[in-house]
Amino acid sequence: MPPREEEIVMRAIQLMQPGRPVEFHEVDIPLPGDGEVLVRVKAAGICHSDAHYRSGVTQAGPFPVIPGHEVAGIVESTGPGVASCKPGDRVCVHYLVSCGRCQYCSMGCEQFCGTGKMIGKHRDGGWAEYICMPYRSIFSLPAEIPVEHAAIMMCSSSTSLHALRKARLRGGETVAVFGIGGLGASAVQLAHAMGARRVFAVDINPVKLKLAAGLGCVPIDGAHGDPVAEIRKATDGKGVDVAIEVIGLPATMRQAVQSLAIQGRAAIAGLSNRTFEIASYRELLSPEAEVIGVADHLAQEMPLLLEFARQGKLKLDHVITRTVPLDAARINEVLDELDRFGDHVRTVIIP
Repeated sequence: MPPREEEIVMRAIQLMQPGRPVEFHEVDIPLPGDGEVLVRVKAAGICHSDAHYRSGVTQAGPFPVIPGHEVAGIVESTGPGVASCKPGDRVCVHYLVSCGRCQYCSMGCEQFCGTGKMIGKHRDGGWAEYICMPYRSIFSLPAEIPVEHAAIMMCSSSTSLHALRKARLRGGETVAVFGIGGLGASAVQLAHAMGARRVFAVDINPVKLKLAAGLGCVPIDGAHGDPVAEIRKATDGKGVDVAIEVIGLPATMRQAVQSLAIQGRAAIAGLSNRTFEIASYRELLSPEAEVIGVADHLAQEMPLLLEFARQGKLKLDHVITRTVPLDAARINEVLDELDRFGDHVRTVIIP
């Protein structure tokens, strides 16, 4: 059912400008146009990127903008030309809105679309009761996957999958994941699902290291030793075939490169506006190592990701450590904690 006539506004959280706390507002409910779908939000994740947008470390806008790029819910209504879903369908939302026609969209690399926009950053996202999206960004949600899980899969899990695919992980290889937050907790599970022989999980937080151990990883405590040395010791001095960095700190980006075996691949997915150094001959040229940038993820990867979760190869019960209502004060507390790299792995808003 579409919103009732008297329902012309919805509750939403808005970022009015960088450097300020997010605020609660009532705004107009968007109406779906040609090829668009109105989704009633049932779950929306809070990502570390959202803290970056609030602080201004990563540029967002125009403002005000409704944050939230991890969204799942139920189709409320559809505009003309939509046949892929109907009201009442459970769905999740791919966060990139692209033209579908340019060179990059035609190549399946819509994250480089010249007119592309990311929800929660460049256009209104899911920290609200409703969100309106093109049908190309809407994916059917299997019954086996809870909406809370589906929401965080739309960023943390999907970006982790894209990073592993960019790194060309092959069955039987070894992997090190630097940072066991939302992305890292998915990355270690997806690495196992893709056939990794052994997965190392690097963090400085004992709570997150315990989580990693429970996911079948070898925990590496970066707070009480050199993680590169520990990884090399555990691999008979060889290093790992693939390293995934999802923190965005110069130290961990460099450690990811330094942990590589001969012809190893380091995929850097952690957002940062800072640089890091590489010893070009010793760490890059001599071992023929690769450093690979990871930008977002692709719509074409969603079916595989959802299938991993449907089969139980990606489990997020212990990754979602807290839920909060659509309340500005509570959400600002979560963002403050993310700025401090706190204990919680992933927090989900339930409107």
